[in-house]
Amino acid sequence: MSKKIDVTELILRDAHQSLMATRMAMEDMVPACENIDKAGYWSVECWGGATFDSCIRFLNEDPWERLRQFRKLLPNSRLQMLLRGQNLLGYRHYEDTVVDHFVEKAASNGMDVFRVFDALNDIRNVRRSVQAVKRAGKHAQGTICYTVSPLHTVPAFVEFAEQLVEMGCDSLCIKDMAALLKPQPAYELVKAIKAACGKEMRVHVHVHATTGVTLVSLMKAIEAGADCVDTAISSLSLGPGHNPTESLAEMLQGTGYHTELDKERLRKIKEHFAGVRPRYKEFLSDITGVETDIFDSQIPGGMISNMESQLKQQGAGDKLKAVLEEVPNVRKVAGYPPLVTPSSQIVGTQAVFNVMMGDYKVLTGEFADLMLGYYGTTIGPRDQKIVELAANQTKKDRITCRPADTLKPEWEGLRSMALALKGCDGSDEDVLTYAMFPQVAPKFFSTRHEGSKNLGKDPSKAPAPAPAPASGDAGKGPVQTTVAYEIKLNGKTTKVTVSPA
Repeated sequence: MSKKIDVTELILRDAHQSLMATRMAMEDMVPACENIDKAGYWSVECWGGATFDSCIRFLNEDPWERLRQFRKLLPNSRLQMLLRGQNLLGYRHYEDTVVDHFVEKAASNGMDVFRVFDALNDIRNVRRSVQAVKRAGKHAQGTICYTVSPLHTVPAFVEFAEQLVEMGCDSLCIKDMAALLKPQPAYELVKAIKAACGKEMRVHVHVHATTGVTLVSLMKAIEAGADCVDTAISSLSLGPGHNPTESLAEMLQGTGYHTELDKERLRKIKEHFAGVRPRYKEFLSDITGVETDIFDSQIPGGMISNMESQLKQQGAGDKLKAVLEEVPNVRKVAGYPPLVTPSSQIVGTQAVFNVMMGDYKVLTGEFADLMLGYYGTTIGPRDQKIVELAANQTKKDRITCRPADTLKPEWEGLRSMALALKGCDGSDEDVLTYAMFPQVAPKFFSTRHEGSKNLGKDPSKAPAPAPAPASGDAGKGPVQTTVAYEIKLNGKTTKVTVSPA
């Protein structure tokens, strides 16, 4: 008897985040929603990641209104989002009551499935989010960030999975943001999680396509018992994106597995986005084929192109190879964190600094915080010499507690600051928008009445893409303004401009 395999469609979030820097306007998604809603997906990922940031920074679009629109347009679908645990959708840890408010509002505005992860796989950094999702009566999906190191073994991942289940997660996701999950490890990991957590515990598998091996990995994961896999409609797939939905469905024919997806609906969805894609040409990733060097550097493909851009801006384009070789060294010093937002940006930028100015002559503030425990704990020990350097530079103590425990209650303060801004409507949603992006929200509030922008309508008039495209979890980095550092070293002043990778 053939087993049904569920599919999560990524076209409304991670697909365009990974391939076109999260610039797709809502109006270009609306026409496809009816077919998406009726195609037979288990869930439709449509929010979270970098979409919130991109909406207010580039598209003049209220992300909460986008969510409400999706709820109306996809009445038969489970809506799914990506949530960075204690970071929510920003790039720092938030105090617990802010986490509670965010999850409550996301749920009440229409979200069903919360895929919750922490960049370091620190269980303490996902607990509050998961508890909030459960209180809201929604589906909490505990997430394992997959990576490769001497310490990231199948038993270590299984132990983390068991902790997520004990916490009350309704399902588990293996999240492979850099396309590192090879076929045999995929089989072994899914098999081991099912054995440890029970066959009834749903296991979802999310992979990117960048290295060229992961469609096979999905097949092996399915053979090992995976219940659901993530794909993107073919016209916005591959490269640093994901495997094509239609290819997955066709691949399963005759194997004892099937998807029950509506082929004609998929064709219509494909044709719609095939028409949309060319209008965002200037935002499309330069990586259209396969990047196998990722197996060594573990840097997601989009992050490599960003590093190259950063180095060229400094007249150091010839240093890219050295930087790619340095990233694994920095990662080892930091205790082998998985490379996903924000750890990918932190490790990558420190590697650039090391190559350009000498090993750890200068630490970024974020890397210092990572070394001191302010992002959480890592699977491996941190280099004590660099920890001491970080403490001396920042004048901070090393911490071993949950990072959010160092934060004071901040909801009322954030609310007061938000309500004082021109254009703020006084809602909790607006307060949360300000909390996530306090530097971007004021401008957005003041221009929201002008309506949304579509950067794909007339490419000749669209602004040039930022050096670091918006991608919260595909390795391209958060949408942030460029940071300029003026470094004095041996009496010489060097200016370094860094865009988050």
